[in-house]
Amino acid sequence: MAYEFYYWPWIQGRGEVVRLALEYVGADYVDIGRGSEEDRQGVAAIRAFLESDAAQPQPYAPPFLKAGELVIAHAANILMYLGDHHALAPSDEAGRLYAHQLQLTVTDFVKEIHDTHHPIANALYFEDQIDEAKQKSVHFLEIRAPKYLGYFERVIAGNSEGSDYAIGSAPTHVDLSIFQLIAGLRYAFPKAMARIEPDFPLASRLHDTVAALPRIAEYLASDRRIPFNEKGVFRRYPELDP
Repeated sequence: MAYEFYYWPWIQGRGEVVRLALEYVGADYVDIGRGSEEDRQGVAAIRAFLESDAAQPQPYAPPFLKAGELVIAHAANILMYLGDHHALAPSDEAGRLYAHQLQLTVTDFVKEIHDTHHPIANALYFEDQIDEAKQKSVHFLEIRAPKYLGYFERVIAGNSEGSDYAIGSAPTHVDLSIFQLIAGLRYAFPKAMARIEPDFPLASRLHDTVAALPRIAEYLASDRRIPFNEKGVFRRYPELDP
């Protein structure tokens, strides 16, 4: 079964953790947003899925995944499904719930990262809220980012298997997502991360371990990996990283 993945083709955004998971497990999937309109793919296909008179179960917004007759929305929900079907989560119920809990914490962290450059409203341009964004970013970099990174550091340190990963001895969707967090923060806040990242050596090592996984390394070097840019979640604005 080939998966159909629906997300915007010009950003990594909230959908990138799903792309990482699909790539890591070697899944047969089509990135619909990046297809051609002649193949009934592309952005038009995403928008058609979201129209009010669509017959299928409707997601609120991308990312969402079509797996046969299933339509699964929200990154954490998609990863819970992929975790169950591709050994990207522990096999026991307690372990699966713990992985999902960690993934929901990633979701919370991503929201706070996004809000550094859009603290008032998504509908406003960054330039319309730059003063508030500066204030938000100071608080985020001094308090919130270290708090989240410290939590994931403790999670990795507490892994009973003693591996470089968050849970168990093999990569899970949580590890792929922590990799994306570190990579994105390095892009958006290079100066701040140079200061604070040494306090979280296990998270840094996890990033490097995931980046070196063969399928992930191949993906990162390919044109399937959309570069970070100033339209996604992680945006490099020098004003926010003094």
